[in-house]
Amino acid sequence: MFSLLRKTRIGRTFICTASLVSTSMLFAFSANAADPIVIKFSHVVADSTPKGQGALLFKQLVEERLKGKVEVQVYANSSLYGDGKEMEALLLGDVQFIAPSLAKFGQYTKKLQVYDLPFLFQDISAVDKFQQSDTGKSLLKSMENHNITGLGYWHNGMKQLSANKPLHVPRDARGLKFRVQASDVLDEQFKAIRANPRKMSFAEVYQGLQTGVVNGAENPWSNIYSQKFNEVQDYITESNHGVLDYMLITNTEFWNGLPDDIRDQLSNILDEVTEHVNSKAGELNQTAKQAIIDAGTSEIIQLKPEERAEWVKAMKPVWDKFEDDIGSDVIEAALAVGN
Repeated sequence: MFSLLRKTRIGRTFICTASLVSTSMLFAFSANAADPIVIKFSHVVADSTPKGQGALLFKQLVEERLKGKVEVQVYANSSLYGDGKEMEALLLGDVQFIAPSLAKFGQYTKKLQVYDLPFLFQDISAVDKFQQSDTGKSLLKSMENHNITGLGYWHNGMKQLSANKPLHVPRDARGLKFRVQASDVLDEQFKAIRANPRKMSFAEVYQGLQTGVVNGAENPWSNIYSQKFNEVQDYITESNHGVLDYMLITNTEFWNGLPDDIRDQLSNILDEVTEHVNSKAGELNQTAKQAIIDAGTSEIIQLKPEERAEWVKAMKPVWDKFEDDIGSDVIEAALAVGN
């Protein structure tokens, strides 16, 4: 038997392993009923960001309402896993909750690339409308064949461009190296303006900007301030060219293996936390923006209407390149309710 198992293909081994993990989870829930269910929540940003605040509120509410039944452990700022390893950890059952940015799911579904398309959404309110639509909700379940269940969308905010030279129009970005997430759409976004995208984990961005490995980045205000990117970027262009939101996800087998009453209570808490995070994200970003202004470390550039139009024109062709992958129906749904 041992030799047969060793000869089993990797894909089959993963399925067998997943089944054993699921079985062991169910056994643990029944055999150790007196022990609390532990939920490890790993993320890569600071506690002061919308995601960081959401994770802490989730921990607080769970331990108030399910005291002794569920314990939540929050690991912020890549202290447990960086953004390159957290998905693997979730699938292996080493963590139970993560909330990656929507740009991180390309290998599991192409449909979520809709959120990376530049200038698709006018503002965070438009993003919210799409996420609450039938199409937006269906995307939460689009990866269950990969053992990933989406539990909700958490806002971070609209992205701004930062660099060590002023960016007023697309030609100002030519030749600059921009840090991007592992997203083909974002890669093409910067190639469209003749800049050089560099894929880099979030934990490495500050040092990359400081040492000149990259010259610029794209982030919401809360990320820029909480990670002190403004200290190593002379200019920030308020472009609002895209959205950086998160999907709160869990291991499907872990989630379905929970006792029904526990899962229902966690779902209700998550709905409450999601509403709170999304209502406060705008406030946190404005506070961060003002803090950057007060610090005087970076000059903030406001685009004139004609300048913004140049950025839209330069980046809009990216839509056509990914229409077949994403699906024209998804893009049209976003346009219909998201503007």
